[in-house]
Amino acid sequence: MSFVSEIPAAASQVAADHFAARLSLETDCADVAAALQADEVDFVLLHVVGSPQAYARRHVPGALHLRHADMTAERMAQWPADTLFVVYCAGPHCNGADRAALKLARLGRPVKLMIGGITGWEDEGLPFASGEEPGRLGA
Repeated sequence: MSFVSEIPAAASQVAADHFAARLSLETDCADVAAALQADEVDFVLLHVVGSPQAYARRHVPGALHLRHADMTAERMAQWPADTLFVVYCAGPHCNGADRAALKLARLGRPVKLMIGGITGWEDEGLPFASGEEPGRLGA
């Protein structure tokens, strides 16, 4: 018996519940890129770590720079209460996106984390935007 099969797989419903829960909390770089390319952006993409200079150097096209430390009820009130936020940080070695997601959730805001962050975006071979403006994918 291998280490893989030593512990039996979960029942199908347990697995379905688990993966549905994960997908309700996370999205990935490819899904974000597909939404940007199809102009089906029904979320606000937030680059949540780093200085304005780091954001200007490179960020995911369409992302706004808003550090998790700057997320307040007053700041977030510029968006409707049901706005879905997608947050990302530098990559798997960074917990800035987790901090931002927690803060947004505590503010009662719908939120998903873009797994992989900048590292994942780069690994997918996707283009970055630069400058102080969000930019557009393919622009």
